[in-house]
Amino acid sequence: MKKFILASVVLFTMSSCDEILDVLTATGGGTNGIASISQNEAASGLKQALEKGVLTGTSFLGKKDGFLKNEAYKILLPAEVQDAVTKIRANPIANALAGPYLGKVEVAMNTGAENAMAEAKPIFINAIKSMSISDAISIVTGGEGAGTAYLKRATSASLKSKFTPVITQAMEKVNIKDPWEKVTTGYNMVMGKKVQTDLNAYATEKAMTALFSQVKQEEDKIRANPIARSTDLLKKVFGYADAQK
Repeated sequence: MKKFILASVVLFTMSSCDEILDVLTATGGGTNGIASISQNEAASGLKQALEKGVLTGTSFLGKKDGFLKNEAYKILLPAEVQDAVTKIRANPIANALAGPYLGKVEVAMNTGAENAMAEAKPIFINAIKSMSISDAISIVTGGEGAGTAYLKRATSASLKSKFTPVITQAMEKVNIKDPWEKVTTGYNMVMGKKVQTDLNAYATEKAMTALFSQVKQEEDKIRANPIARSTDLLKKVFGYADAQK
């Protein structure tokens, strides 16, 4: 264990694979230790895994009804107004008047989120390609969700700027902005609540949360399931990661 810790420290202070292999040889790294894969293999394998997870995750959510008919990710109206929505749905008259409109708003939020997924792919791929070798190696041995956490740090600002106009465009089709802000502002004042008055921001946040959740699932499949490692490089790199547990 001490040898592994020493090797890990050295790994992030050396600039070349040869230097790392020399140190590992000196500390008895052997064929079962870190020396069993090179820096470039670790980085390439991790990037390959993340690209696979990103493409699968965004395609899954970006397809028609990827949000709307997905119980895990469907974007509902804010939780703070769900009680009022339930009462409207339970009242035949109120539901006849407001129900269809509420339904259109939900469809618009989810359709916007689905459309926004196409914007995520190039942002993620750019972040993955720009990843340093040291970042990649730490992610390989970082455990479940380490790669997704990196992508979240690296891409959240860009994703938000790209998602917002796409979702806003979908919301504008149901003319929700002005009536929603008037109603929720008044509701907040009278009831002392904090209902989200900006549905565009709300739907954007939900879309991003769902995306990172789905990408994490795809990343964790590759980490946990050897069958999901579809290339020799993935098998080698994540087999190595398994050995370090």
